[in-house]
Order: sequence, then structure tokens, then C-alpha cells
Amino acid sequence: MSEIDAPTIPAALDRAARDFPHVEAVVDGPVRLTFGELRDRVRAVARAFAALGVGRGDPVAIWAPNGVRWVLTALGALGAGAVLVPLNTRYKGDEAHWPLARSGAGVLFVEDGFLGNGYLAMLGAGTGEGPAQAPRAPGLPALRTVVTYDEVEGPGVIGWTRFLEGAHAVPEDEARSRWSSVTGDDVADVLFTSGTTGRSKGVMCTHAQDVRTYEAWCDRTGLRRGDRYLVVNPFFHCFGYKAGILACLLRGATMVLQTVFDAGETLRLVEAERITVLPGPPTVYVSLLDAPARDRHDLSSLRLAVTGAAVVPIELVRRLRSELFPQVVTAYGLTEACGTVTSCSVGDDDATVAATSGRPIDGVEVAVVDGRGAPVPPGEDGEILVRGHNVMKGYLGDEEATAAAVRDGWLATGDRGRLDARGHLTVTGRSTDMFTVGGFNVYPAEVEHVLAGHEAVAEAVVVGIPDRRLGEVGRAYVRVRPGAAATSEDLIAHCRSRLANFKVPREVVFVADLPRNAAGKVVRSRLP
Repeated sequence: MSEIDAPTIPAALDRAARDFPHVEAVVDGPVRLTFGELRDRVRAVARAFAALGVGRGDPVAIWAPNGVRWVLTALGALGAGAVLVPLNTRYKGDEAHWPLARSGAGVLFVEDGFLGNGYLAMLGAGTGEGPAQAPRAPGLPALRTVVTYDEVEGPGVIGWTRFLEGAHAVPEDEARSRWSSVTGDDVADVLFTSGTTGRSKGVMCTHAQDVRTYEAWCDRTGLRRGDRYLVVNPFFHCFGYKAGILACLLRGATMVLQTVFDAGETLRLVEAERITVLPGPPTVYVSLLDAPARDRHDLSSLRLAVTGAAVVPIELVRRLRSELFPQVVTAYGLTEACGTVTSCSVGDDDATVAATSGRPIDGVEVAVVDGRGAPVPPGEDGEILVRGHNVMKGYLGDEEATAAAVRDGWLATGDRGRLDARGHLTVTGRSTDMFTVGGFNVYPAEVEHVLAGHEAVAEAVVVGIPDRRLGEVGRAYVRVRPGAAATSEDLIAHCRSRLANFKVPREVVFVADLPRNAAGKVVRSRLP
């Protein structure tokens, strides 16, 4: 393949359109676009952004599921010089409000009825007779336009078709000038990732960081031209956006989009679209292996599985290689490192793939250190530090948190692990109390805060417990206020109305007291 003219995502799209213009780029149900068509559609979207007054460095948020319009919006925003701010589709209104306010997003894209969610209503942006000057979204003064993929319109809310019509007012030469002015050092995206305090932080990564990291990811995992990649990982996550959309642009692979994971639909798409690559968390593969309809589908096209985000049992790796995928690799990353730090190679053996997350990608270093910051010998446990081109530019508007996370160029991940003599990393735990549900990170402090808001709850502690399908799920330990009463169902319903489903505890254990140390801090390891 030819080199990218500049280390930017718009340049990666230009190269893809130049090198394989007639290769399918995106398949979304009946919609099929070649790389040449994709580039043309994206440039029209970039012109529509210019018509809205979106300039270089302006944040653009997307709160919508996987789909071709998400791809067009994201790439169009980046081509216009804007900064992409993806939002988790499972968020409730309060959860989405913070990243929208923190980023100062002036334009927000939503699919208002996705999974029965009324995103506009959750933000307090009402609908009316027609578009007005600005949406009524309390607490979001920067938000001036909401664009709906499902064509809902109202005060400050316009449909996708009306948004695209604005492109006609912007000359192509102006749009091309904006496109070519994007540089590798420009911030490309801000992905919000919760911290142990429960307050999310916006991770800033540049175009050059994203491009270089996923060139290395593709080299290590073996993604190649001609692959047909089923993107079921959500676009609001690095796994879907960067290891999905961007990786396919870099290698000329076809993106086949699935809105939400459903084992039956995934099996159908694998057969119908001759899927070769299917990354995802372990829960996806367990569901596929155990799907009753699996034997009724021709899955012989499958070649490569890329997984991580949880412990991967060696039995699962062996089953995948013998029953579904000839090649299986595991990887490790975090949002603050562009989503990727280490990866196995397709030639690694089952034990290496199951027991480690592979070696650092090219241009990245990993160190495991003790409490004093000194490297520990191979095989010993310590905190994982990362240094290299993939370390974030910083947390948006939070110099103090950035300085605490990145010291002398080393990113403190908050994870614990060990390196073997070959330089392969095994993640053994977390310095924080975070746990992972089906590939999504859950921070106990946020869930505990919601539980504490229930009138019957005096105290609550949330921990992750093993789950066969999802890897981990939440268990809440609750001390009830004297004289008050609540059931497990009451508290789970309370959480479900305020939190994304993956954050909601699956169990509630009522306790008379919580174990504490001499300083009065709850000792989680002593919970029953």
C-alpha cells in the first residue's frame, strides 16, 4: 500500500479512496458504499458542517448506535477540522449531560428512538413546530444544534436530510481547503472515560496518535485488504471507532455494521457477508459458541478473532481456534493510550494468547513497577506504566489530573500486571476498584453514589464478581437506614432508571455493617 500523505484520518480516507476506490468500504443493511463513494459522501458531510459554522477544533458529539450515518458524521467532522466526542448510547440523560457540558459540544447527533430511548427528552430538548435558533437543553449553553438521524425536528433540532442540504451553500474548494489543513498534531477525538471518583474525564488524542497506533495494531493483529470486518463493538468505544472504522480505512477492509450484538443476527451476517474478522470481548464469543443456531450457518469464512478487556480462559481460546477462528489474538489497552498498548500475534500459541495480552506495539514501552516506581523483575507483579506515541495529549480541561496520570512521559494506567522474560504482559488486576462487564468498564463509586441516593440506603459498596457470560457483573452490599425498608428489586430498579444497563448491579446483598480498617475505610476484600 502507498503511504498516507499526512498522519491524519482524512488523509487515511483519501488514500483508501485512491488505492481501492471500487472496494466495498461500508455495508449497513441495504446501504453499500465503496471507498470512493465513502470519501465523496464524507466530503459532502464536511461541507454541511462548514455550513453550520463548525470550525477547526470545535467539538461535535454523537450519541447514536453503529450505522453508516455515524461513520459519515465522524469522518465528516474530522475532515472539517472538528473534534469528535462520542457518547455511550446506554447513558441516561444525567450521564450524557456531563461530557456534553465539559466538551462544550455545539452540535450533537442522535438517533432519538434507539432501543426505545428518547435522547432529546432525556436532555430536556423538547420538540415543537419546527427548527428554532437553539435547542432547549438546560445546562448546555454551548449546544446550538441537534441533528437527528431519524429525522425528528423541533426547536434547534433538525433532521439528517436538512443537515445535508446545508452542504450546497459551501463551495467545494473551501471544504477541500479545510480538509487539507488538518494536521497530525490536531486533536481528533475526546473520549470520556470514568475515573475512580465517578466523574468522567475527557481523553484527548491527536490524528497522528490514532493513525500510528492503529497502523501498529493492524500490523500486529494481521488485518489486511480484502478482510470483511463485522463491527459489532460500539463506535463510542475505542474498540469500535479506532480498532474498527480507522483500522478498516488503514487496511482497505470492509466494515459490515451491526447495531447491537445479537448472536442470531451475528451468525446470519457472518454467513451472508462472508465475514473474516470479528473482534469483541469474550462474552461475544461465548454467546456465539453456545448459540443453538450455530450449526445451521456456514461460518467457514471466519479467520481472525481479536479479544481482550477481560480474563480469557485457555479453554475458550482452544474452542475458538478449533470451532470458529483459525487465528485468535488477545490485546490490552485503555482510552488514555488511544485504546491499544499490547497485542499478541496471530502466530502465538494458545497458552500465550490466553495467559497474556501480548507484547507492546511498535513505538510503545511498558514497565511494571513497585510502589516506589522502580521496575520489578520479570514475573513479579506491579503497576503497569506505558510510554510512547499512544499516550494521550491529556485530559480535557484538567491539567491536575493529567499531571497525576502522566509523569516524565509515563502513563500510570491504574492496572497491575507482570511481564515475562519475553516481554509479554499479563494483566493481573487493578489498582483501582474498576471491573469490566461485557467489555465495558464500571467504576463502583458512580454506582455507589446512585444507590446512596435511594431514601432507604445508608451505605453501599459495589464490587465485581465473576460471571460466565459477561466476565464480571456488579454486586452491591447495602446497609439500610434504621427504620427503612427496601428490597433487592427496589434498588436494582432505582439503579436501572439512572444508569446504563451494564452498570446496574445484578445482585444486592443486605448487611448489618461493612468491614472497615482502623481509618474507617471499607475493606472490600473482607466483604462476604
